[in-house]
Parts: sequence; structure tokens; C-alpha cells
Amino acid sequence: QVQLVESGGGLVQAGGSLRLSCAASGLTFGAYAVGWYRQAPGKERELVASVSRGGNAYYADFVKDRCTISRDNTKNTVSLQMTSLKPEDTAVYYCAASTRVVLCTDPRYWGRGTQVTVSS
Repeated sequence: QVQLVESGGGLVQAGGSLRLSCAASGLTFGAYAVGWYRQAPGKERELVASVSRGGNAYYADFVKDRCTISRDNTKNTVSLQMTSLKPEDTAVYYCAASTRVVLCTDPRYWGRGTQVTVSS
């Protein structure tokens, strides 16, 4: 059974930082592109950042220069370091895994999500 378990969410003031982590099990982690999505109330889920099987990172424009995604294939983990957080970053953040080679689109597996709340 595949599991993606997120941790690290919470409440932070604007301008602060958070590090989200995702631990994967039950899959050949290195065979997946993995990434982070987010969904704010009333909005569609959107891709925040993705890292390919080969370790190449992609960032959505709205987080570029504020986030760093990394994966550790020996520990089956993917992390998202977020800095200079804004109230509009408030959302539930989901870890995802896709069979795509480069970008974590059309994920096959999802975590349950972790809440990030940024206060102004």
C-alpha cells in the first residue's frame, strides 16, 4: 500500500519560513517525479514545486525564489523549504507522486495534506 505522509505545516507570520516534509512508502520512490501541490479554500489545487526523477526542480511563478524542493531517494522523502511566506500562501499542501519523468503532473498518488496558515 502506497503512503505519502506530510508533516511540517502550521501557523506562521508573514515573512516567516516553514519546511514541509513528505515520507513515502510502498512505492519505488526513485521511479516517480514528486512534488507539492496546494489548495486554498474556494480555489483549485495547483502545483507549487516538482522535482524530477533525475533531481531537476520546477517552481511555479508564484513561489519562485521563495521555495526550494529537494528529494532524498535513500530515505524516500521530499521536502519543501518555504521562505518569505505571504498570507496568500495559506492553503492545504499536498505531497504527490507521478509516473511522469520530469514534472509531477497527473499524480498517481497523493498525501492527505498539511495545513499552512500565514498570518498577516
